[in-house]
Amino acid sequence: MKVIISSKNVKTNDYLKDIIEKKLEKLDKYFSDDITAKVMLSAESKAEKMEVTIRVTGHVFRAEGKADKIYNCVDKVVDKLAIQMSKFKNKLTNKKGGDAIKFEEWPELPLAKDESYELKIVKDKQFHLDPLTIEDAIIKMELVDHNFYIFLNSDTKDVNVVYKRDDGDYGLIETKY
Repeated sequence: MKVIISSKNVKTNDYLKDIIEKKLEKLDKYFSDDITAKVMLSAESKAEKMEVTIRVTGHVFRAEGKADKIYNCVDKVVDKLAIQMSKFKNKLTNKKGGDAIKFEEWPELPLAKDESYELKIVKDKQFHLDPLTIEDAIIKMELVDHNFYIFLNSDTKDVNVVYKRDDGDYGLIETKY
């Protein structure tokens, strides 16, 4: 697995990069050699954050962790990725993925009694998409006190989603067909 590390407001050094690469090597045996893990290190107001994204044929594995020091995030994120893969192992083996994912190598993690990974929809909701500007969609989202809002972008005529980020800013997801 190839590891690409980038950072924003976090000083990286060879020691940190070696630690990240060594910890991610644990996941290496579960993927083919041509898989890339993208690591983003960033600093927020009171914490440092590490995000890891691994794209594999038709699937995206992503985990993030926050801690007072970036070094404390590494194990947390690798453990989250391991749990993610174990949790959905049976469901993903039946889907496409080709030879890129080696699930037979992945150990089964014991589940707590109350943990159930059945994927079920508990509520179905339909609504009309109003043509709105991005700014109007943010205002409507704030008025209904949600952390996301789906709307029809009046400029592009595409379905978009605005969302509130952890840092208090807003994000926009644009759909492409």
